[in-house]
Amino acid sequence: MTYNIKNGGWDGADPARLDRLLRVVAEQRPDVLALQELRGFRRDRRRLDEVARRLGMRAHLAGGWFGQPVAILVRPPVEVETAAPVRRPFHHGAQRVVLGTDRGPLTVLGTHLHPYSGRRRLREAGWLVGAAGRGGPDRRRLPDRLVLLMGDLNSLDPGGRHAERVARLPAAYRGRHLLPDGRTVDTRAIAALHRAGFVDLFRSVGEGGSGAGERAAGQPGGEPPKTVPTSGGGGVEFTDMRLDYLFGTPPLARLAHEPRVVTGGAAETASDHYPLVADLDLRPR
Repeated sequence: MTYNIKNGGWDGADPARLDRLLRVVAEQRPDVLALQELRGFRRDRRRLDEVARRLGMRAHLAGGWFGQPVAILVRPPVEVETAAPVRRPFHHGAQRVVLGTDRGPLTVLGTHLHPYSGRRRLREAGWLVGAAGRGGPDRRRLPDRLVLLMGDLNSLDPGGRHAERVARLPAAYRGRHLLPDGRTVDTRAIAALHRAGFVDLFRSVGEGGSGAGERAAGQPGGEPPKTVPTSGGGGVEFTDMRLDYLFGTPPLARLAHEPRVVTGGAAETASDHYPLVADLDLRPR
């Protein structure tokens, strides 16, 4: 599961918002959770510890250079073999954990790419590819490994039709998603992940199962559901867009099913992003 929780779940206006965020997560009960926009959590680690305690998980935090930290939380008995931030100057941050599973080590990357610059998002995507293929006992090339990459990538994908929705953005935010020519939609970061061997789970797995309050993935090649903005969580910098992603290498994608965007109920006001969830046919080692 990946979830941008908007300013650490607290913006001074709605003291109950963090409780709603945790309710959304608890209803899904993920074994692995990537969180973004953990404002203040690096300065006051007790906030992250409290979130992890309430969810019954263990947290691994990575802070960026300029923006807000990210974290990956893991539910016991899943074994964390290694955990460390990706040592590159990300605007927000990236965390890397390696988990023990019945099918071998699973590398999980949780990140939040640069919000303002497509060129910097492209650079950060390259750092993620490097982190996914780095070291450890698994010496196979990246497309042959079990790797899950998830987070708010602040990027539009090359398979979508985005010109109209970008044109609807206020002028102050339009440039975030355009190349320097001011006309062409910037999809370079997602395209770089595709070239490296990552598979977009919402486009590859096919139609996902949908329960109450969940939007299923579309058919391969169709338009995946939006992840921003929620109906009551703000987000003037968005139109109906998909900025949050679940990516896997081909071996991981073959184990994935039911990718979905969680909507309805508390998810409509807990954040300006909807969370994404997928099921994986993996067991703790």
